[in-house]
Amino acid sequence: MVTIADVARHAGVAPSTVSYVLTGKRSISADTKTRVRESIRALGYQPHTSDRTMSAGRTNVIGLVLPLRAGTHLPAVMRFVTAAVTTARRYDMDLLLMTADDGAAGLRRAANSAQVDGFLVMDVEMDDDRVPLLRQLTKPSVLIGHPAAARGLTCVDLDFEAAGAKCVDHLADLGHRSIGFLGAPSAVYRRSTGFAHRTMNGFSAAAMRRGVAATALAVEGDHDSVLRATKALIRAHPSMTALVVHNEAALGWITTCLRAAGRQVPGDVAVVAICPDELAEQMSPLLTSVRLPAEELGRHAVDLLVAKLEGKQAPPLMLLPPRLSRRASTPDPAPHRGTA
Repeated sequence: MVTIADVARHAGVAPSTVSYVLTGKRSISADTKTRVRESIRALGYQPHTSDRTMSAGRTNVIGLVLPLRAGTHLPAVMRFVTAAVTTARRYDMDLLLMTADDGAAGLRRAANSAQVDGFLVMDVEMDDDRVPLLRQLTKPSVLIGHPAAARGLTCVDLDFEAAGAKCVDHLADLGHRSIGFLGAPSAVYRRSTGFAHRTMNGFSAAAMRRGVAATALAVEGDHDSVLRATKALIRAHPSMTALVVHNEAALGWITTCLRAAGRQVPGDVAVVAICPDELAEQMSPLLTSVRLPAEELGRHAVDLLVAKLEGKQAPPLMLLPPRLSRRASTPDPAPHRGTA
């Protein structure tokens, strides 16, 4: 099937220029219009639903609302952004990245400016002040994450509570009875960001269910903070034999800091991370991990938003089940471990 991108390559212009020729949303030179129209005829391009809708007032632009706040780890969020950009291009759409931390006021300005057709919203808090406005806007939205009350919204997320619980169950099944947890930076918990709270809640609830001693701490992503937190966990539970890490920025320091505290991975402490598979596979030893499916979430979010733009029904909440991949950091228990 011929796409706008194919027409753009044939005409030697940007895909957005082809869209503007089709929709008349911007002034395009006569020569460029002629070249684009000739390419359309030569390739036999047929505008699909989204293109026809654009001619009735669509901009073919999605607003990606990603406020850059304290505790945000850019390499992590860029995985979501890259997936969203790539998927949007399949629909011949562009993304407008909105990084200002303006809350509901910023969303309202963007909605009133007619710059975008709809919104993808990230860094969702449990009691997010943007939610009431999102319910009222005529422009559709999809949240990557979900607030405590998701009624009237379309959300896609990893089931982070189940992810935290899955880490505990895996370690408890191996015989570990004292497990630490290093989570997101403290600022992330202070603003009640959904993914962080749900993971810690799932971890704590599973530890109680399994009768496991557990301590959970927030941690910043630098070496000194990770070292202090690691030592604090060991002081609280000298018999700690396992650790769950839900902080990509801190992950690279875990093995070093445990070694500095007199513990080896995995000989003394087994480690499970919640992170992308490729990151877990870069560590030494290779880390058992619950996969953070950033690419899948970004793709689903765009698909759902485009479906809403085309007048289709979208499920209110899509939770992806966690998937654990076992690697070298959680070996079978040594004979002496027992219930230590």
